Amino acid sequence: MAISFDHETYLSPLTWRYGSAAMRELWSEAEKRRLLRQFWVALAESQAEAGLVTAAQVDDLRRHQDEVDIARAEAIEREIRHDLMAEIRTYAEQCPVGGAIIHLGATSMDVLDNVDALRLRAAMDLIIGGLRCLLKGLVTRIETEAATAAIAFTHIQPAEPTTVGYRLAQYGQDLLADLMELLRVRDSIRGKGLKGAVGTSASYAELLHDTGWTPRQLEAAVMGRLQLEAFPVATQTYPRKQDWFVLNALAGLCGSLHKFAFDIRLLQSPPFGEWSEPFGEKQVGSSAMPFKRNPIVAENIDSLARLVAGFPRVAWDNAALSLLERTLDDSANRRMVLPEAFLLTDEVLVRAVKLAEGLRFWPGPIARNLREYGLFAATERVLLAAAKAGGDRQLLHEIIRDHSLTAWAAVQAGHSNPLPQLLGADPQITQWVAPADVAVLLDASVHVGDAAERAALLAEAIRGALAP
Repeated sequence: MAISFDHETYLSPLTWRYGSAAMRELWSEAEKRRLLRQFWVALAESQAEAGLVTAAQVDDLRRHQDEVDIARAEAIEREIRHDLMAEIRTYAEQCPVGGAIIHLGATSMDVLDNVDALRLRAAMDLIIGGLRCLLKGLVTRIETEAATAAIAFTHIQPAEPTTVGYRLAQYGQDLLADLMELLRVRDSIRGKGLKGAVGTSASYAELLHDTGWTPRQLEAAVMGRLQLEAFPVATQTYPRKQDWFVLNALAGLCGSLHKFAFDIRLLQSPPFGEWSEPFGEKQVGSSAMPFKRNPIVAENIDSLARLVAGFPRVAWDNAALSLLERTLDDSANRRMVLPEAFLLTDEVLVRAVKLAEGLRFWPGPIARNLREYGLFAATERVLLAAAKAGGDRQLLHEIIRDHSLTAWAAVQAGHSNPLPQLLGADPQITQWVAPADVAVLLDASVHVGDAAERAALLAEAIRGALAP
């Protein structure tokens, strides 16, 4: 009985809801089998050079290389209960001349681990491309908002002012580091090569006896055709630590995007009200409350990113618990963990690009919060000016603290902020700073240091990293 996949049975949301078409195709069963056949052809071509098989046999394999028949392979697998052997037999049935030499000298993981490495590398390329797209969109926003003053928050409490562009630059800096790490890991991906059942290449040494070829020469020929480097040593599998490096890099990227999305969720809340994610003209925020504009994109990013964060632990276990030359307890979870990590990260990136490009910055709430809370932050300017004029810094700090607490209580009670009047009327302050100067110093919009310059420099660094 053939397996049927439709909406009457469980389907993963990754089958249709999350992830790009390109990423789903890469991790599809059909693409896996195409890559398996690519390996077997490369192996046969190299063995023909060594004089082990004939050109006619290789030509036959090439002719039928793209004739993937999953239904036939599934039927064979149900009988023999070995998925790779089922694919070998399916391919062999299609190749009357070359079928007999498919997989000659190889063990299953010689094929599967090289195919996995090819898919890991291709999937990393898709993620890197998505991250580059995100950084391109984000860097424009950093440059545009570099000098837009806004109140900053520490401990989710109003602090000193920053700029919108400088805050965005924090995300850009993290994402740039993620890009560098993804590129490093991508370039370090290796295949198992041709090393046989326990990594000693014994089967290939026997096969190549009297040919003048060594196992390493055959491995180099095959891997050259696949354009993939091999680990110098391996057991029955490539070192499973490679999977951990890959998933760690994905989790690191998702960590950066989780913070970006979480901050947007905070700043979209009406008490802040400064930023908001794009909201479609006909988009519905709530089935019960028509007025709602829930940050569903940012929430979705955080939900999916949280799942990716758990995958490195599985990869760690697979590496740490792979006993001696190999155990099979990694096999089942790798079928899920590797594609799901990439599909989820892919979806997170797609949504983050939409956020970066469509993010709204609302001047009214930004100015309101800066006006309301910036007065407290700007007291530092009054303190510094009075101390520079000769005042006792410690005494002035206590005086300004007392006035600030009084003013804060008034604001909490719903009154206008009385801080400028309190400071401008205190003789222990005005003996050092004129009342008119106190009012000027309490303009927090200029108390942003070199934030705009630093944001612009970070944007420049990102553009440099993205240059061809």
